[in-house]
Amino acid sequence: MVLESNDREMVEACRRGDPDAFQILFETHKDRIYSLALRYSGDATAAMDIAQETFLKLFSCIGDFRGEANFETWLYRVVVNQCLDHHRRGRRLMPVVSDLLDLIRTTGENVLHQLLRTEFEESVQDVIKSLAPEQRIVVVLRYTEGLSYEEIAGILGCSTGTVGSRLSRAHRVLERRLSHLRRGGIRA
Repeated sequence: MVLESNDREMVEACRRGDPDAFQILFETHKDRIYSLALRYSGDATAAMDIAQETFLKLFSCIGDFRGEANFETWLYRVVVNQCLDHHRRGRRLMPVVSDLLDLIRTTGENVLHQLLRTEFEESVQDVIKSLAPEQRIVVVLRYTEGLSYEEIAGILGCSTGTVGSRLSRAHRVLERRLSHLRRGGIRA
């Protein structure tokens, strides 16, 4: 992908030390970075920390961006690395999955349905929280960010086959650990 001219201009201005250019990059990408961090961590405070660390890293490493890839792809790689670093530091991480898997579709839900839905979502969250970080991040990038295998591979610096195998393993874990919900009467 080719770097959009506006991002290219802002990156070059950042390299020259223009604080307004960095502010524009920040304003343009802050919501997406926070959203990704929140979906990975499941905690607003942790997401703010990750987003802040991402922008500090971006500010200090903007000169390393060579323009060979799309700026957003490079930026995703920075935020993904910050999410994984945050996990390695032992902080509590729990992905938010309400938008990830909308497996229960009902109209006119009653109280019982709402309770079942809440219990189901908590079960899914617990299982996703237990995934290995490498599987968890591909699930978040694929299902909450809607990225293609190629985009995820570019962000993570791996092959599309690796992305596929990580997703496949995550799907098997989800299916195995959540099969009791299907037997219990909740249908996807």
